[in-house]
Amino acid sequence: MRNLLLVWILILSFSVTVNANEIYITQIGDTLDLDISQDGQDNEVGDSVTDASFTGDDMTFDITQTGNTNIVDAVINGNTYTGTWVFTGNSNTVDLLCSSIAGVNCENVTLNITTTGDTNEYVMRIGETADADSAQIDFTVTGDGNVLITSVDGTKATVNVTVDNSATGSAATTSDSTTTYTTSGGGVLVEIDQDGNGTTGHSVTLDITGGGSNYKITQSGVNDNVVNGTFTGDAQDVDITQTD
Repeated sequence: MRNLLLVWILILSFSVTVNANEIYITQIGDTLDLDISQDGQDNEVGDSVTDASFTGDDMTFDITQTGNTNIVDAVINGNTYTGTWVFTGNSNTVDLLCSSIAGVNCENVTLNITTTGDTNEYVMRIGETADADSAQIDFTVTGDGNVLITSVDGTKATVNVTVDNSATGSAATTSDSTTTYTTSGGGVLVEIDQDGNGTTGHSVTLDITGGGSNYKITQSGVNDNVVNGTFTGDAQDVDITQTD
């Protein structure tokens, strides 16, 4: 099926206070291959008012953002999605919803996220309330005060998190609510919630260097659920809940 790709790109340049690139996308069709690269601050790929929207199967959607206070706000409706997202900078935010509306379940999702910087926030919601077939999400994070929130409803979900932060402890990371997150003391916040029944269960791997962080892992399903954690650093706060 031929892609129907509608792209609105608005570039604003003001010499005094604002230099931003804003990209708003509505895409319908299969086999999309999209690469986005933005350099600077206050750039956006979608926002809380107008999401970047992708509908179709077998999509590849890669993002590279370099700079501070950049935004990615995207909704994906399709069966297979592969993405590589690379961020360099501070105070960036990402909100990704791989939606299950209209019977489209985000069946297979592979997402690799690499970030270098401080106080970034990443929220990933895969499958909503309908079982996806599989999800493979990898985070590689270097920096302090970052927030990683992942929720997967699927028959098989794997999340790997590698963090290197400079905090030595004494101050924990806290979550205020489901939509507002705060960090203190340079530690990181990782919250992972995986559910859904399948043939192989779910797994989480945490490889953490640096202290003063908070990790909340919740997994449920009738098959094996596995958490592997390696922590190097003081004042780690780890909560793990697993149920059949």
